[in-house]
Amino acid sequence: MAVCVETAAAELRDVYNSGKTRTYEWRVSQLKAMLKIAIHHEKELIEALNSDLGKHEHEAFLHEIAAVRSACRMALKQLHRWMKPEKVKTSMTTFPSSAEIVSEPFGVVLVISTWNYPILLSLEPVIAAISAGNAVVLKPSEVASATSSTMSKLLGQYMDVSAVKVVEGGIPETSALLEQKWDKIFYTGNSKVGRVVLAAAAKHLTPVILELGGKCPAIVDSDINLTVAARRIISGKWGCNSGQTCVSPDYMITTKDYAAKLVDALSSELERFYGKDPVNSKDMSKIINSRHFERLSKLLDEEKVSGKIVIGGQRDKANLKIAPTVILDAPEDSLIMNEEIFGPLLPIITVNNIKDGINLITSKEKPLAAYIFTNDKKLKEEFVQRVSAGGIGVNEVTLHLAEDTLPFGGVGESGMGSYHGKFSFDAFSHKKPVLYRGFNGEISARYPPYTPRKLKFLKAVLSGDIIGIIRALLGW
Repeated sequence: MAVCVETAAAELRDVYNSGKTRTYEWRVSQLKAMLKIAIHHEKELIEALNSDLGKHEHEAFLHEIAAVRSACRMALKQLHRWMKPEKVKTSMTTFPSSAEIVSEPFGVVLVISTWNYPILLSLEPVIAAISAGNAVVLKPSEVASATSSTMSKLLGQYMDVSAVKVVEGGIPETSALLEQKWDKIFYTGNSKVGRVVLAAAAKHLTPVILELGGKCPAIVDSDINLTVAARRIISGKWGCNSGQTCVSPDYMITTKDYAAKLVDALSSELERFYGKDPVNSKDMSKIINSRHFERLSKLLDEEKVSGKIVIGGQRDKANLKIAPTVILDAPEDSLIMNEEIFGPLLPIITVNNIKDGINLITSKEKPLAAYIFTNDKKLKEEFVQRVSAGGIGVNEVTLHLAEDTLPFGGVGESGMGSYHGKFSFDAFSHKKPVLYRGFNGEISARYPPYTPRKLKFLKAVLSGDIIGIIRALLGW
């Protein structure tokens, strides 16, 4: 197994060194091939997602298939412009000269994906790597086995397998991959494995992008359209893979006086969306496997939490379904408030003053996303200024990911590096500075023997002092 991985890495290195992946034509051909996969195999991909996660076709298409198509189409449309060297100004120091920034591929890169959005979070980074001209290995998550198998088959059929390879498997395969030298590693998953990836990369001084997670907060003020806010929270929590989403709200903060209204609004809209028996709703995704089902059950069954459930709590272990569940005032020292939930459970924390919510958020690790619902202009500004997070949504949740003009990535404990749109191309490109000069414009002052007059002249040049330059040249 390790020999196979080592051989694959060596083969990719040879292909990359041949210059094949650097050409515009190769990149376009591979992007078009990826787009064909997303268009012509939509049904097959959706069936795989349903098998792994019980995703409804609506959610599978909107959150994964459509997003992959969009990334392909944008890259195809913009690639020529992205690849073009960026002209930059030069100073008097190097006159006469010109300069540019050339985007060059890193080389041979590794993408390690995760299971919750197994198509999007596998293929979008691969699209980015190809756009930038890299050779790439994709390691999809073995937890979403049906999707992993389907992607491996389709990429093998459509892509140039000499430069785009898929390695399936579990921990042994991932460990073997991390032993190889890569020119960049892109990892999506939890912070525990993220640290393992970072340590492995450090041995080769390999740069990394880590898309991790964290406990994403949502403040709910009282001066809002509560019905709209409740719908958006539900859509971004339970409508996004049953909360198995890194940017879904992990907990909410509101005032003690407003908590009951918020609970009532959530309860009403949840019933409207998923009916009176949400565990059996076809519109709710299932929990990925029994291990995660038991993990979530443990959070709910903790003695200090179980008595605080105000909505939901029903479970169907056989079908790995948990109803949308809201917990009011879960203790700060409870398990549910001290680990990323990654499921359909949503605690509400109450404070005396809504601004206390900002203090609570800033006292914790930096999340991948943070949200606030308010019409208070000053509160919005304070939230944006004080809360450090991978991304922020004002009167919305998760939707900032849909904008390819906004980078997506974490900060601190929630990750490092970002992608989406042009940021994806940049994430897999080295920005190489190039200075062009001819053989004119020689300045003797830069060369020994050094004299006070030469130093005076150089000081004037470096400070942009035209009069000083003239005086130095005239010997004044």
